[in-house]
Amino acid sequence: MINMKVSVVTPNYNGEKFLKNYFKSLNENSEYIGEIIIIDNGSDDSSLEFIKNSAFNFPVVLIENDENLGFAPAVNQGILKSKYDYILSLNNDTQIKKGSIEKMLNLITEDNVFSVQAKMLQFNNKDLIDDVGDEYNLLAWTKKRGENQPSTNYKEVDEIFSSCAGAALYNKVILSELGFFDDNYFAYMEDVDLAIRSQINGYKNLFCPDAIVYHIGSATSGSRYNNFKVRLAARNNVWTVYKNIPIPLKIINFVFLFLGFFIKYIFFLRKGFGSTYLNGVKEGLKTRTNVNKVIFKKSNTKNYFKLEYKLIINTLKFLKK
Repeated sequence: MINMKVSVVTPNYNGEKFLKNYFKSLNENSEYIGEIIIIDNGSDDSSLEFIKNSAFNFPVVLIENDENLGFAPAVNQGILKSKYDYILSLNNDTQIKKGSIEKMLNLITEDNVFSVQAKMLQFNNKDLIDDVGDEYNLLAWTKKRGENQPSTNYKEVDEIFSSCAGAALYNKVILSELGFFDDNYFAYMEDVDLAIRSQINGYKNLFCPDAIVYHIGSATSGSRYNNFKVRLAARNNVWTVYKNIPIPLKIINFVFLFLGFFIKYIFFLRKGFGSTYLNGVKEGLKTRTNVNKVIFKKSNTKNYFKLEYKLIINTLKFLKK
C-alpha cells in the first residue's frame, strides 16, 4: 500500500450544492488521493467558481465542457487525463468515509480484479443500503443489490456482477484493455456494459463492505423515473444485449429477453411512461449499429459460459423474491 494513490474522477453538472461536503469527505482520505479530476458538463450554477476559489489538500484538475456530454464521456475524459494506476469513479452527490479508499485499494490489487464497489448507503437514511453492487439477469433487468436493506447487511467481501460507477475503484490498465466506458451511452447502464465486458475477458468485480459511501441519489436527473432517464435506460439496455451477448446466447435467451422487455413496458405504462420506454427500445434497435460489438474470441468461450451461469442465478434469485 506504500505510495499507492488514486485518481478520483467525478463528472459535475450543476452540483455546486453538493461539492462542499464532497470535497470535505475526500480531505479525510487525502493520503491515498493523488488528484481529483472534476469534469464539468456545462454547469450554469456556481460550481466552477466554487472549485476555482477553494483550497484543497490535493491537486484538483478541472475539465470544462461547453455542454452536458453525459456521464460516460465525462468519466472517460477524466480517465484519459489521469496520472495514477487506479481510478475512483465517484458521484458528486456523495460523501466517502475515512479509510474507505485504503480498503478498496487492498482488494483491487488481487489477481484478475477489475473493479471494487464501495458500500453505498442512503445519505438521508444512513441505516439503509443504497447499492452494494448491481445485478443483471436473463430478463435484461438491472437491480441494485441490497437496496433498502439494513446497512448492517452485506458484511463480507464477495464477487458481484457489476460495480456501480457512482462509487467504484477501477484498474486503469484493464480499463484501457476493455476500451473504457462506452461514450454512446451518455448515461445509465454504462457501468453494467463495462462489467459484462470485463467478465467476458476473464476479470472479476468485488464488493468491499468496509468502504462506506453516503449517496444522495438522482441528484442530476432529478427523480427516480422521468422521460429522460426512462428513454435512455431503455435504449442503452438494448445496446447492452446487442453488443455483448453472442448470437447463440441471444437465441437461447430469446424468450426471457422478450418477456423482460415486455414486462418493463407494462410497468412503465402503468407509471405513465409507456410510450417513452417503447420509444427508447425502438431507438436502441434502430441505432444498435452505432455501438461496437464485442468481438467473439474462442479463448473467451469459458467466460461466456460463466456469464450465462451468472445470468441464470441472478434470474432465479429475482424470481424467488
